[in-house]
Amino acid sequence: MKVVFTGAAGGHFYPLIAIAEALEEIVLERRLVSPQMFYLSDQPNDEQTLFASNLTFVRIPAGRMRRYFSIKNFTDAFVTLHGFFVALFTLFRIYPDVVISKGSYASVPVVLAAHLLRIPIIIHESDAKPGRANILASTRATRIAVSYESSIPFFPVKTRSKIARVGIPIRRALRQLPEKQASVAALSLDSSVPTVLVIGGSQGSQKINETLIDALHDLVPYVNVVHQTGRAHIDEVVKRSHVVLSTSPFTARYHPLSYLSAEQLRTAAGACDVVVSRAGATSIAEISLWGKPAILIPIPESISHDQRTNAYAYAHTGAAVVLEEANMTSHVLQSEILSIARSLELAQSMSAHAAGFSNPEAARMIAEEIVRIGLSHEPQTPAPVV
Repeated sequence: MKVVFTGAAGGHFYPLIAIAEALEEIVLERRLVSPQMFYLSDQPNDEQTLFASNLTFVRIPAGRMRRYFSIKNFTDAFVTLHGFFVALFTLFRIYPDVVISKGSYASVPVVLAAHLLRIPIIIHESDAKPGRANILASTRATRIAVSYESSIPFFPVKTRSKIARVGIPIRRALRQLPEKQASVAALSLDSSVPTVLVIGGSQGSQKINETLIDALHDLVPYVNVVHQTGRAHIDEVVKRSHVVLSTSPFTARYHPLSYLSAEQLRTAAGACDVVVSRAGATSIAEISLWGKPAILIPIPESISHDQRTNAYAYAHTGAAVVLEEANMTSHVLQSEILSIARSLELAQSMSAHAAGFSNPEAARMIAEEIVRIGLSHEPQTPAPVV
């Protein structure tokens, strides 16, 4: 069986890795031949993870379609057209049994080529409001997996019989956390105070970094802060934190890290009592699965139209509070963190509400469908070009 995965970075990439892990588990359990797996995108995103997951990367050019006027929309249309022909040649050469797409601009050439070659397509939508790439792909898809019930009405009526709500696939390493005491010791944290984990997305967030640093002097007397800054921001954050904490006796409670690998994130999540995070769908699913109270800071709508919808959909359960970036000051951030970290009753209530939001079997459910379709798929004559 041959399987092609496609999508872009961050929230699109790691759920695909989770599905690939589940697929290999099923194949091993049923003593099937190991699948050949390929990742088709405009960039590898995380080459080490691809290698560890037995995914072969093939570069497919893809252009973005921005929601505002830009000359790049015109030039990127030709990039996507070129990518379509590269994808067509690549898929014809591989001829996979199934294509699994997470959406985004990077998936468009691959999905269109797969449709032309009559290769079964499964799409997965993480967000409460589906992206344009998945809406486009939905009429061509064999099956559609979604994470939010509220996303279903956005899809064309004729596609809804193909839709199933499964949740967001989470990598195996992040589904079960280590014991808190062991995690606190591993990170050299002060066990006498709660711990806050601050995650600014896969690239980090300059706005969150700056606001947190301004609040740091008033936070560390009460909490440990484990802060994922993003590789591009780590040097500046460390310099500023040294200045801000120069007179504090609690400097050792601040732990800036440029990037968190899956294992490091697992340890940090095991140690923390509160998570401050962007509102990407995958991040929310992980936080929910961990049962941790959350403060969600969605990317502004001028940049991303999905995070705000995701954040409020999750906050509606009572497991999180939403802090709009436009309203975020150091005082407000500090107040929100301490109100949860210093109230055991509130933290326990939010943790209880987190239960059940995420489906730990999401990756397995999609992988089962891949196996079912893949084993029944027979190569067909390509569809005529209209």
